[in-house]
Amino acid sequence: MRTLVILFFTTLSLFAYDATNGTVLLLEFNASQSISLSKNGITIPLLKHPNDVQKKIAFIAIPYRQDQPIELLYTTTQGSQKLSLHVKQGDYKKEILSVEPSKVSPPKEALAQIKKEAQEAAKIYQTFTPKRYWTTPFAIPLQSTITSDYGNARIFNDTLQSYHSGTDFRASSGTPIVAANDGIVVLAKTRYYAGGSIVIDHGEGLYSVYYHLSSLSLHVGDNVKQGDIVGLSGSTGRVTGPHLHFGFMVQGIPIDPLDFIDKINTLFE
Repeated sequence: MRTLVILFFTTLSLFAYDATNGTVLLLEFNASQSISLSKNGITIPLLKHPNDVQKKIAFIAIPYRQDQPIELLYTTTQGSQKLSLHVKQGDYKKEILSVEPSKVSPPKEALAQIKKEAQEAAKIYQTFTPKRYWTTPFAIPLQSTITSDYGNARIFNDTLQSYHSGTDFRASSGTPIVAANDGIVVLAKTRYYAGGSIVIDHGEGLYSVYYHLSSLSLHVGDNVKQGDIVGLSGSTGRVTGPHLHFGFMVQGIPIDPLDFIDKINTLFE
């Protein structure tokens, strides 16, 4: 059961669920205070609250493989203070999957493509767009049964060990998939592992991803509104069958998309 932890300091209020690997902590600040924040020495941007001009917000993305405390340092005109966040390991399940052998042991001619795609994705997720495109709560791109949760430990063909970086929804081939919120398309192509892929930049370090699509309805640079069709579901890439893989990248880190939507939407309550 997730519990809400509220810590009060002279200039900072921290609103967050337990610090679980693969999730995001949501922090709220008094907008009138002059504050800077960093995580393990890396500056974390303070953002406008979408529903309250008297507050600012910040996201602390916790990597799936994080097993050490996270050190936060916040500084005001009165000085600095450290906060150490203990990271709990989520109760993630285990999956044993059978896929096409070439998706576990790629042929040599595919290695250059895989490397190029990984570098391209990393460059996108490391980009911080200062503009915010979303103004309303986020939505799930498909109302369907979840077939694989975020964080599940995975063994492919009894050899490759990995973890699930998104949430899978049951979707027969050709099912329309819609955008979770407004944004700009920054990737639209078929990739070796992810298959037909759409990535949407929502601004301020937030990206939503839609994988294994059988066809794409958008192109790089397209403006997207929440509910627009991004493509049709399929079984492209490394899959066991047709479905939608939906994910979120926050500050370059893949996190539980449903947990993130649940938290960010509380800002509108």
